[in-house]
Amino acid sequence: MSSSSVAVPRRADSSRPPARASLRPAAPHDVPSILELIHELAVYEKEPDAVKNSVEALTDQLFGENPAIFAHVVEDSTSGSPEVLGFALWFLNYSTWEGTHGIYLEDLYVRPEARARGYGKALLTELARIAVERGYARVEWAVLKWNEPSIGFYRSLGASPLDEWDTFRLTGDALAAFGAGR
Repeated sequence: MSSSSVAVPRRADSSRPPARASLRPAAPHDVPSILELIHELAVYEKEPDAVKNSVEALTDQLFGENPAIFAHVVEDSTSGSPEVLGFALWFLNYSTWEGTHGIYLEDLYVRPEARARGYGKALLTELARIAVERGYARVEWAVLKWNEPSIGFYRSLGASPLDEWDTFRLTGDALAAFGAGR
């Protein structure tokens, strides 16, 4: 996946000097930071012990022979060493009605201390840019019903919920039993 690095302006505040962060496709060296952010997201979503992913698995899935997931990161080098402050992890889905792909955003996360600087918006803007450039029909994602800050943010971008749809999931024992034909 090729995409040029995009400068992301960061608002100056009293705690950090003004700087510019870069938004770019993730690289293999970003995987430990992405996994750390995934763990932070799990804590935020009240599922601190739910993450089973590993650096090895995520590296293989993002950068292996046939990657089916993709990621972009926002990185800040103000302190002298690069720090990943946020990420978007996504994959392609398909609409039979539209007859084309879309982007499904699995996770979007920006560290709490880096929020309100435009990083989340920049990550979503990049996914929208990719969708438009490639002729995809949509960018979609799920959000927990209690996550009012995120819902407000998404609505401010022009996104709207699919009120008539519910998400269903087969997992664990139910998945194993059904997959075994029981």
